[in-house]
Parts: sequence; structure tokens; C-alpha cells
Amino acid sequence: MLEALFGWWEYDFMRRAFFAVLLIMPLFSLLGTLVVNNGMAFFSDAISHSAFAGVALGLIFSINPHVAMPVFGILVGLGIMAVQRNSALSSDTIIGVFFSAVMAFGLAVVSRDNAVARDLQQFLYGDILTITETDIRWLIGLFFALAAFQIWGYNRLLYIGLNSVVAKAHRINVFFWQYLFAGLLALVVMFSVWAVGVLLV
Repeated sequence: MLEALFGWWEYDFMRRAFFAVLLIMPLFSLLGTLVVNNGMAFFSDAISHSAFAGVALGLIFSINPHVAMPVFGILVGLGIMAVQRNSALSSDTIIGVFFSAVMAFGLAVVSRDNAVARDLQQFLYGDILTITETDIRWLIGLFFALAAFQIWGYNRLLYIGLNSVVAKAHRINVFFWQYLFAGLLALVVMFSVWAVGVLLV
């Protein structure tokens, strides 16, 4: 009976998938409160869909998608944060523009090569069984980095989310914490895309 239940443990790819799930779940839960408190749920959606364009660029220019996707996602996340801080427009409007732009850009890039379009299916729907040892090491590193970030900056970000002006008056570096949080959130989203896909993230 036990062999039937745990027979999957004999396979390396199944064990890697299991450990990936155990690492991804707390990453999302640790960030969830801050994402909601700072009104960034739609921000996460835009970042996950930027993976589409990041992977497409990587495949077109022969750059490892594991590198192209997180780099492009971080750039999009920091770009959204920069425009939010220097514009009178609402956050939803700014994120909506970035969301549409990265999706349109990704589709434009993919349409140039049918082979690339086929390769992108994995990133739309995810494939946790393809997680590698390197991916697991990155997830472990990201987990500890996020845990340290939560211990160090949770209260500050909570304060910023409630009232950034008052937080600044209390000598909290709003600029630093907002950009750091946006970059870290983009990294978590991008690494999760490999496992569960753009649509679920």
C-alpha cells in the first residue's frame, strides 16, 4: 500500500517537483499580505505576463530564457514603479498600460517565428516536472533572501502601504523599499512561472 502511495519518490524529477512546490508556497504566502496592502495584485499579473515577452526575446536572440525572463521581468517591475512614483495617474492605469504593452510586444516577437511560439507553451501553462537542480538551488536562495527581507522590512513596507507620506516623515526610505520590494516580487513571480505557468501565477 505504502509503495503504491509513495512510489513516485523513486524518481528524481518527482522529488524535484515536490521540493519546488514546498519552496514556492511559502514565497507566495510571505509576499501576499504586502502585495494586497500595497495594492499591487495587478502589478504581479503584469509581471507574470512580461515573462511571455522575456522568454520570446531570449529564444529569438539565443539568450538563455532562465536569464532573459527574470531580467526582463525586473526591468518591467522597476519601470512600473518608476512611472507610479512620477505620475499623477492611478496605479491601475499605469499597470494596465504596461500589461498591455508587454503582452503586445511578446506577441509581436513570437509572431516572427513559429518555432518560438511552440516553445512558449511551457511558460504559459508551466511544467513543474521540468524543474532542475539549479532551479531548486535558486528557489532555496530566494526563499532565504525573502525571509531575511521580511524580517528586516515587513513593518516598513506595511507602514508605506498605509501612508507613504507619514512613513517618509518618520525617516523611512520609501524610494529604497518600494523599488526593492518591486524587484523581489518580480523575481518571485518569474521563478514561479517556470513551475506553474503565466496563467496560474
